[in-house]
Amino acid sequence: MFEGLSDTALLRIAIAVAALVLFAVIIVSSRRRPGQGRRATAPAREPGSAGRQEPTLREIMEADAQTGGDAAGVEQSELDLLEKTLAGEAVPDRKPAGPPAPGARPDENFDKVVSLYLAARAGQTFHGPDLVVAAEKAGLVYGHMNIFHRLVDNHPEQGPVFSVANLVKPGSFEMAGIQDLRTPGISFFMALPGPLPALDAWDAMLPTAQRLAELLDGVLLDEERNTLGRQRIAHIREDLRNYDRKQTKWDLRTTR
Repeated sequence: MFEGLSDTALLRIAIAVAALVLFAVIIVSSRRRPGQGRRATAPAREPGSAGRQEPTLREIMEADAQTGGDAAGVEQSELDLLEKTLAGEAVPDRKPAGPPAPGARPDENFDKVVSLYLAARAGQTFHGPDLVVAAEKAGLVYGHMNIFHRLVDNHPEQGPVFSVANLVKPGSFEMAGIQDLRTPGISFFMALPGPLPALDAWDAMLPTAQRLAELLDGVLLDEERNTLGRQRIAHIREDLRNYDRKQTKWDLRTTR
């Protein structure tokens, strides 16, 4: 279904999907019953997390609005692009001229996207310079589409193992204005098949996301914006293990 899409289209899709989820949460929260207010009690916190509060999606949106961001302001054209992609319609390919930047995929065929989100805590945002420092410490490379990528050691031509984008439209990190950048969160995503087996790619992406969460004091969320826990991690690993098995069977068929 995703064959023929460029990396730029992939980034647009990731941002559009994130925006659609955010829109849905806002609509649901705006339809609260009369008399329904804020929670009377805070959710139980894990040991060692006293004084910290995990952000809700509504708080992420409010933080973004305060900083002039546009996490939910995806234009209709972006939503149209997502609908066309899911419907299997052709999407314009806008490849940059010249040699590919670090993180460009050598081919544009993929059939699965796995994503994680790192959200700033309630009432806070991530600052551009802090993001750049954290990305460098985590071994990420700035490149294609003006976002960060994890590349295969000594083989950057194989494309990104996974990428890291800004949750605020258009998803890039413009270095010219990095000092003023404020964002409520970032997204980690990997397109499969990639340069590594799916499970190996996940085992590279998860520790990196956890490292950035530590460096930036953020909250790691799954693709449905729930706090990423052990059970969810185990489920993702099993799903990717099955994906690798199917890919191996397909490769054996095509080589006969």
